[in-house]
Amino acid sequence: MPYPVSFGISVAFGLAVWGVVARLYIWPVLRELPRPEDLKPILLLHGFRFLGLAFLLPGVVSPGLPAAFAQPVAYGDLITAILAMLALTTLGTRAGTVATWVFNIFGTADLLFAFYQGTRISLADQPGLLGAAYFILAGYVPVLLITHGLAFRILLRTKVIAPSSGKLRTA
Repeated sequence: MPYPVSFGISVAFGLAVWGVVARLYIWPVLRELPRPEDLKPILLLHGFRFLGLAFLLPGVVSPGLPAAFAQPVAYGDLITAILAMLALTTLGTRAGTVATWVFNIFGTADLLFAFYQGTRISLADQPGLLGAAYFILAGYVPVLLITHGLAFRILLRTKVIAPSSGKLRTA
């Protein structure tokens, strides 16, 4: 099987499987949690985005991996991890809401930009450049994209809470 096809299948399967996991197991739990508890698991997961620094390490990736791809991916992920932890520490405040929006927008744009850069340099046509970082793109990036979608869903929704008095209020 040609490398670009197997790479595409791996990423597509990652998105599909993580999408099913999110739909069946993650979202049902998150939607029942009170705000801001519903965002904590997502922010903690994205705190591990420092793993993107692996794209700068020869031995993990090929020394031939273009810096035009590796550096934005690595540093974009690191910035996203910092933003996630900042949002986590300020969660429940107005600043925390702003930090969570900034994290989510920046982190999503970072992942989409990495896909754009990878396509621009024809990364899928060059087997071996990714080395062990292939598993980051095939297994980890899909769950990051899915959880960014969940975070947008949480940030955009308004929960309706029915207190014991019978009157409805929004949270």
